[in-house]
Formats: sequence, structure tokens, C-alpha cells
Amino acid sequence: MKTRVLGGDLEVSQIGLGCMGMSEFYGAANEQEAVEVIHYALDHGVNFLDTADMYGPFTNEKLVGQAIKERRNDVILATKFGNEREPDGTRIGVNGKPEYVKSACEASLKRLGVDYIDLYYQHRVDTSVPIEDTIGAMAGLVKEGKVRYIGMSEAAADTIRRAVKVHKITALQTEYSLWTRDPENEILKTVRELGTGFVAYSPLGRGFLTARWGKPEDIPEGDFRRNNPRFTGDNFYANMELVSKVKELAAEKGVKPGQLALAWVLAQGDDIVPIPGTKHIEYLKENIAAADIELSKDDLQRLDEAVPQGAAAGDRYPDMSTVNK
Repeated sequence: MKTRVLGGDLEVSQIGLGCMGMSEFYGAANEQEAVEVIHYALDHGVNFLDTADMYGPFTNEKLVGQAIKERRNDVILATKFGNEREPDGTRIGVNGKPEYVKSACEASLKRLGVDYIDLYYQHRVDTSVPIEDTIGAMAGLVKEGKVRYIGMSEAAADTIRRAVKVHKITALQTEYSLWTRDPENEILKTVRELGTGFVAYSPLGRGFLTARWGKPEDIPEGDFRRNNPRFTGDNFYANMELVSKVKELAAEKGVKPGQLALAWVLAQGDDIVPIPGTKHIEYLKENIAAADIELSKDDLQRLDEAVPQGAAAGDRYPDMSTVNK
């Protein structure tokens, strides 16, 4: 597995591993299998692990901590704060208050069983708190040695510009894939200008680009995608038309549609690191293999034409009020 550098000095595997679905949102999961997936990833050079306190809630950090207990030095560990939840899962809201930043970090360190976090993200921007105050508190964690690098997630360009005046922002994590190309409008230009790396979550369109489903009912009960606008009603079938084009192009190259979609993200720049999530080793193997797929200029042009910016039907979330803030 080759590596890429975020923000000028944080070297990570060119493909990371999103761990969220191992604990919540994507239906049932097996904890032992999840640990095996993490170990397989580390054994094959995927060292960039992504979690957050709100996944579970709280249980995903414990799971990741358990999996890396004897292998801390093999891992670039990223987690997040800001989406505040109760232990029973009730959502409290977005919290960026400086005192909360510190307490959330302490709690994450304890759950993960580590002395420091490599990359600590503000999961969502709290518009009721000046970004300078939130980033200032995060900078304090860096000075204390509890955090190595600071990141942000789903922040707007102007917010990032204000943030970097307080402390270097090593990475911005935002959804980016063939069917979510919003960052191309302004975000990618901004982070490149500022020297901030880009981490692409849901690079497989939350699994839609793998062509796993033929109709909305194929999505398992308890999976949050059943209520996602892009996975429901007429939107589902409109988006399936896009996926069918990706599937055709993938067949021509002798790869799977999800692998082609992941290779496309990798081809958008060496400063972009996708973090596809999975809880199954077979899919992890496919994702790792996607790193070796070479796309020609013609391949990229045909993919652009097949799934142009703005082509996906439906919003990314049922509630878009907390993104791009």
C-alpha cells in the first residue's frame, strides 16, 4: 500500500478504513469480524483508521481501541467530536464549545485506550460558537500532546479560512465520490490553496456505487440508508441509471464498479485520501485492490460524462442543515 501526505506532514496509507459501520447505521455488525477487518487492514498497509465518539454512540471508539491495543505504533488514528449524543443514542446537537472540546477529547482518549490522537476532527461546525474559539481549544490539545494534528469535517470554505488563522488544519473530511462532487465547486480549491489535505468519506456513495442493490427494499432493515433521500423512491431508480453506466465501464476494465469508483477518487489528486468503510474482509480486499487500478485520461473523461457533477438525485442527508457551515 502506497502512502499519501495530508497537510504537508501527516503520512497515511493512500486508502484508509472508515469504521463507523462496524457499530451503527449500516445494519447488524459482528464485533469479532470487525476486529478481524481492522487487523487485516493493518497487515496489508492500511494504517489510517477513522472513527468518532458519536458512532455507536461511543462504542465504535471502544471497538477500535480494542483492535489496536497491541498495535498502536502501526496506526494513524483519527476520531471526531462535535455531534453530541446521549448514551441511549439521543441526539443533543452540535457542540463546539471550548470546554466541551476538552472533555470530549479526554473521553475519546479513555475509550480508545491511547495517550494521544493522531488526527482530531471537529465533526460538524457549531455555528453558535466562533470557529476561532473551537479551533483555539483544539490547538490547546496539541500543545498538551493529546492531539498531533487538527482536522475539520463538512466545513465551508470561509470557515476553513478563518480556522487556519488560529492553527494549521491538516485535513478536511467531507463526502466526495462520483455521485457527490460538491467539493469541486469551491472546497477542493480552498484546501489546496491553504495546504490542507482532503479526506473523502463515503467514496463509494455509501455503497450505492458498488451496485449491490436492485431496489430500495434490498437495503436491510435497521440500515439508515433506507431513509436517505438518494436511496428512496424515484431517486433510487434515477441513481441506479448512473450506477449502470459505472458498471458498464467497470466491466470493460475487468474490475468491479465499486473499485472503479474508488480508483476515480484516488485519481483526483495525491492530496486526497478516501476512507471507504466496511465490516467485511471480502469488501476490504476489493478496496485495497482498487489502489492498483490505473485510469487513463479517456477513462476519467468517460466517467465524468457518465456521472457528471450534480447528476445524483436527492440530497446527501435527510437534513442538510449541518453540512458546509
